[in-house]
Order: sequence, then structure tokens, then C-alpha cells
Amino acid sequence: KLINTLVPKELVTEKFGLPTVQDILKELRKPGRDPRKEYKGVEFIPGITDIEHLREGMIVNGVITNVTDFGVFVDIGVHQDGLVHVSEIANKYIKDPAQACKVGEQVQVKVISVDLDRRRIGLSMKQVYERT
Repeated sequence: KLINTLVPKELVTEKFGLPTVQDILKELRKPGRDPRKEYKGVEFIPGITDIEHLREGMIVNGVITNVTDFGVFVDIGVHQDGLVHVSEIANKYIKDPAQACKVGEQVQVKVISVDLDRRRIGLSMKQVYERT
């Protein structure tokens, strides 16, 4: 085990003294212990694995992969990220998409355009909320 190779004295800092480091390592050595947060992966729609499978109007699950000034890119499970333009994020004005979205966030999006020639997918977050 990798944890058994750690030397507690080498991990001591101003913030974490030797007793604290030893306690942390002791807890991590317990069987079945995993300090990472539980992560639930996004569930893509079965059978939708390529851009050709998409149709306008579909509601799909995705995960935000990039946030830019003009919108966010979302992985919807088709080997090509789709773009949610800043105007399609919410029903209110958003100057900076980073204020409303973050990388790794799971979202539902509506497919609003599919350009097979240019391999571009247009998505909307706000239209998902409008339908409810």
C-alpha cells in the first residue's frame, strides 16, 4: 500500500503537527476507508453514442467540460461536446457564464441544433427549465 510508504515527520507543516498527521494516517489505513468525496457519474442516454443519433428537441444529461466567455461546453456522451451559448444558460441576463456554471457540474440540456457537416451541437439549459 502506498500509504504505508509515507513518513509522518515529512508531512508535518505549521498547520498540521505530528500528532494530527499520525491521526490522519491511522484513519486512512483502516480497511475500506476512502477520503474522496463520493462521485456519481452522469448517466448518458443508452443508445445515444454518436452525433448522428441526436435530434432537435431531445433532453439529455451531460457534464460541463469547459466554461468560456461565450458559453459552456457540455459532454453529452457522443464524442463531441455541445455548446450552450451564454444566452441559453438562464432566463435572466448572465454576463459571465462562470457565475452560473462550473466545470464538472452535471446538467440537463435540450438539443436545439445539430450540424452534422461541421460536427457542432447547439444546446440549451434554459429551455429545459421552461418546459416544466
